[in-house]
Amino acid sequence: MDRYDLLYRLYEDYETDTLYDLQNFVDLFPPVDSRVALGYWQDASDDLTERKADVSEAFAAGETMAEIAAHATREQTFTALDLHAEYGRAVNALVLDVDETLRSAGRTDNEIPRETLHLLTELHESGVPIVICTGQTLENVKGFMIQGLGTELVHSGSFSIVYEAGTGVFTPGHGSDTKRLLYESLDDEIRDVFARVRSRVLTGADAELRRSAHLQGNEFNVTLKPNFDVGSDAAAEVIDAGLVHLVDLLGGAVVESVEGVGDVGIETRDGDREGPADSADWARAYYADADPEIDAVLAREDAAPTCGVEAIPEAVRERFDRIDVAYYHADAAEIGSLDLDKPTGVREALDVLSIDDPFVLVMGDSKSDLRVMEWADEADAGIAAAPEHASASVLNHVRATDDLVYGPGDAGSVLRIVSVLNRLAEW
Repeated sequence: MDRYDLLYRLYEDYETDTLYDLQNFVDLFPPVDSRVALGYWQDASDDLTERKADVSEAFAAGETMAEIAAHATREQTFTALDLHAEYGRAVNALVLDVDETLRSAGRTDNEIPRETLHLLTELHESGVPIVICTGQTLENVKGFMIQGLGTELVHSGSFSIVYEAGTGVFTPGHGSDTKRLLYESLDDEIRDVFARVRSRVLTGADAELRRSAHLQGNEFNVTLKPNFDVGSDAAAEVIDAGLVHLVDLLGGAVVESVEGVGDVGIETRDGDREGPADSADWARAYYADADPEIDAVLAREDAAPTCGVEAIPEAVRERFDRIDVAYYHADAAEIGSLDLDKPTGVREALDVLSIDDPFVLVMGDSKSDLRVMEWADEADAGIAAAPEHASASVLNHVRATDDLVYGPGDAGSVLRIVSVLNRLAEW
């Protein structure tokens, strides 16, 4: 009898729903100081042990079958079976975004659910390293991961943080490799552009923007955040205005860093050539052409470019080619280096963790996460999953590969699939 038939029989002939519910109750029971409550937990634990024993005695690989039934639903198990048939490999690292991936502001009060934290801990204890891959600062991420997963796990030597979307990698317990500052490898010209922009973000902003936004405490990237609740109308207004401000600052910094372009005229959309170089207009034209969302914001803010990208001098355009402008509606406006991105950081983290032949689970919701997913797909180095509210381009990729799409705050469902996949690979 093959695995499909065995698993089909398992879910048909045994009360697997009860087994699953008991395992969840035992695993997620909160710490309480109540003799009655602890009595309920002990009864559930004893019942769980007896039911697992019944399954173990009925199958040749009974212990594995019992653990699968206790940790995954029928649908999750057969999804894992399909993945095993497709790839024949266990996942040997988790590469995880945090915001709107592990946690959801709208569904989990911006906290990582206890179920997700428990499943992450279980997978880590089974030998699967964790790589947190985020646009947030190192200190912020390290703080809430220690709070959620515990100091021992974070400092286990098999946990890494790729922060600020790939500008640095922090892997505690690896000596001189504990912190790799990837932005230090950038050309002086690019680092100078970022230094110029950072020094002017707040001092060069108008009074209203200075009151309504703050500069996130990044080591390298330049990120404007609203002083209002993320997602609110007020935050949207601030970030739209902040995006225009950042683009204009970036244009000026790039032109200052490129010799010989200060006296070049610009070509407007009607074909005329005007005045001295308008660095802000060049930046608006370049990034509007590169990203429809940015184009729409510039139009709404009455800041649409008056020239086309063909008017941008080649040396300036080449510098823009290496710098990314990211827009997150009602959340953040950011510039980062395209020479440093999440895939770069992930590869560095895997190198520190000595994972030479990666087959990773990538979970994320944004365009920066998509780059990691595409790298894993092209390199035959893993699978991808995303929440149903992820960016359209992310969902298109995930649905076109293994269709691992989950509801807001339900990252645990995918972690359960991976848990079964890894058990099948060991079977």
